[in-house]
Amino acid sequence: MEREQRIKIAVQKSGRLADNSLELLKRCGLNYSRGTDQLICFGENMPVDVLLVRDDDIPSLLAEGVCELGIVGLNVLLEKAAEGPGLTEPTELGSLDFGHCRLSIAVPRGTTYRGTESLAGKRIATSYPRILATWLSERGIEAEIVVLSGAVEIAPRLGRADLICDLVSTGSTLAANDLEEVDLVLDSRAVLVAGERPADSLRAEWVDRLVSRVDGVLRVRESKYIMLHAPRAALDEIRDLLPGSEAPTVMPLDGMDDKVAVHAVCQENVFWETLESLKRAGASSVLVLPVEKMLA
Repeated sequence: MEREQRIKIAVQKSGRLADNSLELLKRCGLNYSRGTDQLICFGENMPVDVLLVRDDDIPSLLAEGVCELGIVGLNVLLEKAAEGPGLTEPTELGSLDFGHCRLSIAVPRGTTYRGTESLAGKRIATSYPRILATWLSERGIEAEIVVLSGAVEIAPRLGRADLICDLVSTGSTLAANDLEEVDLVLDSRAVLVAGERPADSLRAEWVDRLVSRVDGVLRVRESKYIMLHAPRAALDEIRDLLPGSEAPTVMPLDGMDDKVAVHAVCQENVFWETLESLKRAGASSVLVLPVEKMLA
């Protein structure tokens, strides 16, 4: 495919989402070459190139049509999504299974907090003024937002703010700065995002294929393939015991009129208790296998 017909997907070049994003694309079947210090990974088996960029540049790159897809934190998408004449705001396609964190209100330890009304008239330091302003407005709270690009957690100690609104993962940074989490502003995670749909049909087809493959990878995160033998008389009970499965495949067993083979994809975790319940219902030769890919 000619270079102008290739599609581009932007991912974080370093940080908490970088490795998981690239691993997800590999699980979607993308093989790519990447030289040392290069910021573009060239797809070898698909017309798909990966741009390695700063995470807060990804919404703008999508809005400006530089790339068709991106993987970015929901917090960055909501805060940085570009708006303006001639730009298409990026569209969230779906949540991924990594990059979980939360944007929270944190106060100096020992501070009395009686809910959002305690924020009225306070100075709140944050790197996410747009998200925080929306959250406060929705609750009818007027407060001063102090915008900082980094080191938000030391703002109260420096006298720059009364409290903070910052990303929290483990809470260790808050504890180290004698702060405690008191309210949730946003539950964030990595999301797959799209810009304007390509006018070229071939590029649009590859965008759809890549989105479908991502969905296929996500659908099998906890899915298992179960194979077992079951008495015909116990089929209804065994169907009910299979967690999160569609109608299972039932096949006759050679020379056995009273037993059948049952195959099913279970889209929920299969616990030992499930297997024990299946056995009590009469199932035998139960085999549980991981599922690598699945298309709806």
